[in-house]
Amino acid sequence: KAIPAGSWVHERLLQMPSARALQGLPLATVKAPELPPLQGHTFEGYRNADGSVGTRNILAITTTVQCVAGVVAQAVARIKAELLPHYPHVDDVVGLEHGYGCGVAIDAPDAAIPIRTLRNISLNPNFGGEVMVVSLGCEKLQPARLLPPGSFSIADERDASAGPETICLQDDAHVGFMSMLDDIVRSARPHLERLNARRRETVPASELVVGVQCGGSDAFSGVTANPAVGFCADLLVRAGATIMFSENTEVRDAVEQLTSRAATPEVAEAIVRELDWYDRYLDRGRVDRSANTTPGNKAGGLSNIAEKAMGSIVKSGSAAISHVLSPGDKLRRDQRGLVYAATPASDFICGT
Repeated sequence: KAIPAGSWVHERLLQMPSARALQGLPLATVKAPELPPLQGHTFEGYRNADGSVGTRNILAITTTVQCVAGVVAQAVARIKAELLPHYPHVDDVVGLEHGYGCGVAIDAPDAAIPIRTLRNISLNPNFGGEVMVVSLGCEKLQPARLLPPGSFSIADERDASAGPETICLQDDAHVGFMSMLDDIVRSARPHLERLNARRRETVPASELVVGVQCGGSDAFSGVTANPAVGFCADLLVRAGATIMFSENTEVRDAVEQLTSRAATPEVAEAIVRELDWYDRYLDRGRVDRSANTTPGNKAGGLSNIAEKAMGSIVKSGSAAISHVLSPGDKLRRDQRGLVYAATPASDFICGT
């Protein structure tokens, strides 16, 4: 119906067209502006055994299943209160909790995506290569499946082929809740010792990896905050750093702006391939991209996902898109510059 001048352009008054077809898109047709590289910039970071560099020094406790979340939360609170003050060079202790691991079709083809997502979050450079796992024991996602032996690098005499240290809550040695907590806290000590021995060192800006997020989109995001983030992204790329932007549903309505900015036709085709997979994924669930917008987005003046997409991509700046990551994949050392990570719209996943 007609919308009176000055009234709210609400989504209920609009009809969303179908998303643009993924055929016939411009592929690597826009040449990124040639900007001189920025030389000599550094930051203070922690070098890891796998070659990555972190900006924090955190002990992360990985969980294999949602059933252990309560115990791990209590253990993390105890470690922070009882142990962390004795390790001044360790920034924090966190539990990596999630709703996966059991009650799911663990052998389904797409199950590889949440499994590798959890695995690669556990291997975030800010965790220093210290992999500590808490499992229940009877879950479908067993520790050896989540983090197979040899899946992570270590810097000392420990045997990487043995797999991660795992505390199993159903172990016969545990005679109750406090016994489980005591075991987790005790197991954290050697990890904290090794992390505490690490020191920051000066490393070139080319080792920095930054993920950019919208942070609660509203009608002004595309003209205020996100252009500022995009400007910073360009500066970092010029300094040799890597910038990752993400969220399939938040770029779908601007797909031609991404494929045209791809560094090569192969990168453009990778973008199309990932968005085509996501379109089919949404179809299977009988939802569409418009489900992305939140009540907060709408209260802030965004009418639909197309408007949100136009503002979202601005935070990627103007550099050519050099690589594409599939959902849950880990950035490789040879993937630098501006990278599109084909993630769902979950901050926990696409921001880490």
